[in-house]
Amino acid sequence: MKHIKRTATAIALAASALLVGACSPGTTADTTENAADGKPIVNKENWPEKVPTRGLAKNLSLPLEAYMTSYEDQVAVEQAASDLQQSCMKDYGIDLELPRAGANPPPSDNDANIERRYGITDRAEAEKYGYELPPALQEHTRQTMRELSGVEVEVLTGHTKPEPVEATEGAGAAGPFAAPGQGVKPARAEYNGKKLRAGGCIGWSKEQLGVQEADPVVVAELAGDSLVRSMKDDKVVKATAAWSSCMDGKGYPGLADPYKAMDQGVTNDGKPSQESIALAVDDIDCKEQTDLVKIWFEVESAIQNEQIADDRSRLTGIKEQHGKEIAAAREQMAASAQ
Repeated sequence: MKHIKRTATAIALAASALLVGACSPGTTADTTENAADGKPIVNKENWPEKVPTRGLAKNLSLPLEAYMTSYEDQVAVEQAASDLQQSCMKDYGIDLELPRAGANPPPSDNDANIERRYGITDRAEAEKYGYELPPALQEHTRQTMRELSGVEVEVLTGHTKPEPVEATEGAGAAGPFAAPGQGVKPARAEYNGKKLRAGGCIGWSKEQLGVQEADPVVVAELAGDSLVRSMKDDKVVKATAAWSSCMDGKGYPGLADPYKAMDQGVTNDGKPSQESIALAVDDIDCKEQTDLVKIWFEVESAIQNEQIADDRSRLTGIKEQHGKEIAAAREQMAASAQ
């Protein structure tokens, strides 16, 4: 995984969206190994902390984070859904092992991305990696799943298998690939003498967990708005100017804000250079000297508290729905473990 250069809004809106495919957050270590490299498929040691425990963002949590789903909870819902789908497929006589949730964790616990929301904040990491993510978060655990037959796709999804189309010129590897939705039709009525479920086993798993297709970025959009608004606040503008002046004094002229430093410090190959490490360390030292992170966080927290007051009903509904889904997921996982 390479670090991606992001604007302020993009940082705030970065979703931790996960597809079905990685492992359940149980209480014991998962030692299932990836046959390709012998490493655990799911290593919870690499999972992000719920609240940072070090650096300038230590103990910081924005008000809107209370309405965001944590990575652990996301994984729980996804793994519970995956378990149900496998069980459902077995009812039709189909053995299918789906990828496990939690194999490729994001660098932050939720959409707030508090560790890098105001630029980098962890000096210890900066001294090692500059602006890059730690190596463990740049790796990608690949989980292979066998090719599904047409009827297996129908049982799983409730529609026919997408028709293969030829890759267009310049699209990369030669050969056909499946385009989502290409030639899809409703699935057959039954298989092995059993009626197919509406939406296939995937739809049935969502129904069992009470998963609703609500707008997944409502809270992230509010958080994006609060970040943009906070950047225009006089206190943040003044603190950012002080940070810029500090960086100028350290030999980095023309850096208007920490995002510019991040853009300048990210390397093309994802490996930190001595120059990028030096820039990163000076960046954090100037943040600490000017109290930029603390000031920015307090300003944005006030904005988010206003947002919550203005939209409390909808946010409360989102939080309650998340709670129901997570509770159902954990109940399902406990039942599966018996």
